[in-house]
Amino acid sequence: MDSRTPRTSRTPRVLRTPRTSRIRSKLVSMPYNTRRAHSVCGERHGFRLGPRARPAEADAFEAEHRVELPAAYRTFLTELGGSGAGPFHGLLPLEACRLYTMNPKPVDGGPRGFTHAHHPDAPRGDLFLHVVERGCSDLCLVAVTGPLTGRVVTGNASGFLPPNVSSARDFLGWYELFI
Repeated sequence: MDSRTPRTSRTPRVLRTPRTSRIRSKLVSMPYNTRRAHSVCGERHGFRLGPRARPAEADAFEAEHRVELPAAYRTFLTELGGSGAGPFHGLLPLEACRLYTMNPKPVDGGPRGFTHAHHPDAPRGDLFLHVVERGCSDLCLVAVTGPLTGRVVTGNASGFLPPNVSSARDFLGWYELFI
């Protein structure tokens, strides 16, 4: 585990919540919702989630990357689905997710970008997990360490777009806003 996010006996591993049932039923009706946005991306995943991740898979990912997945994101993976239906091109399977760090604010005041955490020139700092495929160098990430832990952040790896923190307090809330 990352030393910045110690696990305590009170840290929930999976959130047991009625939100997962509500999300599941909303997702079933999504293809028939006439008010939803229509896109090639949505048609590709067909608003279907991929198989759920087994808790052991989430544990292995956490051990390999020395991080703790935020509880709401882990709940989504293990209770709802591990990939598929999501904004843009859809949710990435856990094994395809990569860790990023946010670049320091440029001296010219431009927007910050993101760098793969394992890149030799990556700045030290809070970690963000790339969870949604947006295309090109656009990123949709979940903060896994630091003050934004659990929040969804969008941005661009090269800093063309400034980072934007979702108003939803966690991944389940953000996903429910999508559907």
